[in-house]
Amino acid sequence: MQIGPHQAGAGQWRFSLWAPRARSVDLLLGDSPGVLDVVVPMEAAGQGYWRAETNHARPGRRYRFRLTYPDGSSVERADPASHLQLEDVHGPSVVVDHGAYAWRHDHFAPPLLEETIIYELHVGTFTPDGTFDAAAKRLDHLVELGITAVELMPVAQYPGSRNWGYDGVYPFAVHTAYGGPDGLKQFVDACHGRGIAVILDVVYNHLGPEGNYLRDFGPYFTAAYKTPWGEAVNFDGPGSDGVRNYFIENALHWLDRYRIDALRLDATHAIFDRRPTHILADIAEAVESLAAHLGRRLLVIAESDLNDPRLVRPRAANGLGMDAVWCDDFHHAVHALLTEEHDGYYMDYGSAQNVARAIENGFVYTGQYSPFRGHGHGAPCPDVDPARFITCIQNHDQVGNRMLGDRLASLLDFESCKCAAAMLLLSPQTPLLFMGEEFAEDNPFLYFISHLDSDLVDAVRQGRKKEFAHFMGGGEPPDPQGEATFTKSKLDWSMIESSRGAAMFAWYKALIALRRSLPKAEPGETRACLLRSGDILRLERGQELTAFFNLSNTKTYQELSAHMPSGQWRTTLDSADRRFAGGGSDSSGLGSRGVRIYTKETSR
Repeated sequence: MQIGPHQAGAGQWRFSLWAPRARSVDLLLGDSPGVLDVVVPMEAAGQGYWRAETNHARPGRRYRFRLTYPDGSSVERADPASHLQLEDVHGPSVVVDHGAYAWRHDHFAPPLLEETIIYELHVGTFTPDGTFDAAAKRLDHLVELGITAVELMPVAQYPGSRNWGYDGVYPFAVHTAYGGPDGLKQFVDACHGRGIAVILDVVYNHLGPEGNYLRDFGPYFTAAYKTPWGEAVNFDGPGSDGVRNYFIENALHWLDRYRIDALRLDATHAIFDRRPTHILADIAEAVESLAAHLGRRLLVIAESDLNDPRLVRPRAANGLGMDAVWCDDFHHAVHALLTEEHDGYYMDYGSAQNVARAIENGFVYTGQYSPFRGHGHGAPCPDVDPARFITCIQNHDQVGNRMLGDRLASLLDFESCKCAAAMLLLSPQTPLLFMGEEFAEDNPFLYFISHLDSDLVDAVRQGRKKEFAHFMGGGEPPDPQGEATFTKSKLDWSMIESSRGAAMFAWYKALIALRRSLPKAEPGETRACLLRSGDILRLERGQELTAFFNLSNTKTYQELSAHMPSGQWRTTLDSADRRFAGGGSDSSGLGSRGVRIYTKETSR
């Protein structure tokens, strides 16, 4: 079933709406927000759906629905499946003709997971202009770096002009501040033209608080569960069939109409469903069917902190059929070791053994006791292809949810940042970079909003103060509503011209090129161990690569050659190389947080 308005042919537009709480529904159309003077009664189509076909609609025309309830009361609301909200979240919807865009790159094939290097970006802060068009002008930078997939933080309509995107309330609409529907299509087209896939972050666990009118239409929410961000979505209670259809259709909407290559489903651990077939499995099945129909490879990636390998196991094996899962353990292990932070969930990490386990296994916790959680955490995953784990050393959450939005470049010295990057890019899992880390960006990435409701703004401010009350010795959290908070979070592209930024970019570029030259890593093929001193981590990727990492804060003179596998090896990369702003290579040992990488000599 197709959700929202679409052209039915010969000037006819068909509107579909799920509104089981309404006694009757009228479609109101007009050419301005204050004058919706065309009334088209909708017909009940069963199971709470209403339909109408009209020749009064055209691209760019505004519309609302008027819902009349059994008690005789009525409200006028924008389309819950609106594709465009020109007047923000409280205004009318706008008809969009998706067939009008002329795609230029029809035959793009996204990379396989094992070939994927993901670059996460926030459209509003990636460039000074904060638009899709401006982001597209930076794609040559990503191509030079070696990126094969861009992951966009959510672009669905939220209130105001600046937000992380997780407060979206119109899941089908592209935010106007970024460039609207055509802007997103042009960006995707430009990425495909440069050989870059596009992953879109979508939020199916809650909706934002302002402009959220879904409850007027039907039982979209439930009190049976709670999320930290708002009411939980009703995927398993009375009326949940229509709710499930709404979100399944949303997934297909992005993949079909916008030619997105993969979806990243936010916080799937907060998607609650006790029905025999979980909504995640239904989404995976629908996407698989669409991929077969279109002849395109489409992926669904789950974010989860549960360390549950069932997410990526096939549905036929009682899994949920996701193609990949975000793996927080790698980030936590590396971050806690290098920064020596042990607050909150970092208390579960901090040892070099944790890092070695994350490299080998993906998950650090596979059932053992977690002090932070107070119970056993995770499950074994020896059968999972390492490419199905998405790992990082920075992302929007791990940076932006800190009180001051600190990036690694402001927490660690330069050599430690290079060490972390090498661990990420040489590990067998699929790596994700957070925008700017490739040139050692040290501008913060802060939490920011632009809500229109002053009471809600005050509530968010107070919530942030309460959240960080025990960290406030150095001051209060930046005002999330303040425009300066948003402006401070924008990338400083001049950094790449500095000697420090250029050296880090060269390091990342070299690591990515090396990674892309390696064969696919199979499960159990990568080995990571600590040498006898405990300061040196050795990583082996099959018979192709051996790398040594000095995890201590002092220089080590341990002879590395004694710990090389048999065969002829050559030094391929050394973080001490002066082109990476190092102090110069020293064969007698590794400097503090130094990295040396060897590859197998091949006979000619």
